[in-house]
Amino acid sequence: MNSTLEAQAGTQPVDIDTMRESIARLIGPSSLSPEGEELAGLTGLLRGHMQLIIPQIEQAAGKLPEDDVPRYCALACIGEARAKLRATTGVGPHRAAAHARKLARSLMALCDHYEALTGVEMCLACDQPIRDREDSVAYGQVSTSGGAASAGRIHTRCAPIGPRR
Repeated sequence: MNSTLEAQAGTQPVDIDTMRESIARLIGPSSLSPEGEELAGLTGLLRGHMQLIIPQIEQAAGKLPEDDVPRYCALACIGEARAKLRATTGVGPHRAAAHARKLARSLMALCDHYEALTGVEMCLACDQPIRDREDSVAYGQVSTSGGAASAGRIHTRCAPIGPRR
């Protein structure tokens, strides 16, 4: 990516929901198997999403101390993502689809790092982001070992229902 595109990408808002919808078209329980022009278009879309989000993650990671583990992990993920962006697709429809799925998995990891670095809270029950407009409740669970606890928030829809009779 050239510096002009990188500078423009750094100023664009990041739409994680749209990025995750693009990812879901290739990987996940309801994913499709696009081919030909549709696959090429989706691959280009994933590449564009990655080019937009990488500078945002770099900027957020740059605000953390150099020895910070989330910073290190996010920057390592960026390195892997850039390697996938440089990789060639290969010959044949199966290789093109495999390459697109690699880009989708890489973008998913980038989205996760972006949300972690920018303070997006994740639901402890379904591992999906809790958006501003969604109802959520505090949640704390003591582990069966008695030592560790998991505390945070969960969507109201994910909250356990009272005792069943």
